[in-house]
Amino acid sequence: MVIVRANVAIDWTVRENVRAHLRVLVKRILRRRGYPPGKQEKATQTVLEQAELLGWEFVQAAG
Repeated sequence: MVIVRANVAIDWTVRENVRAHLRVLVKRILRRRGYPPGKQEKATQTVLEQAELLGWEFVQAAG
């Protein structure tokens, strides 16, 4: 979550390019940790949904 938190922008929930960058970062972490390839997409979506729910907390922590 530290990498996600460090790459959050104030409007990241709106800007698709920021979401795409976060998606790439999460997938890269999952691959490095040996997460099963067939489950990476669902895990990535879950992480992004959780980050969206915690959005303002991430922004405040990053700022």
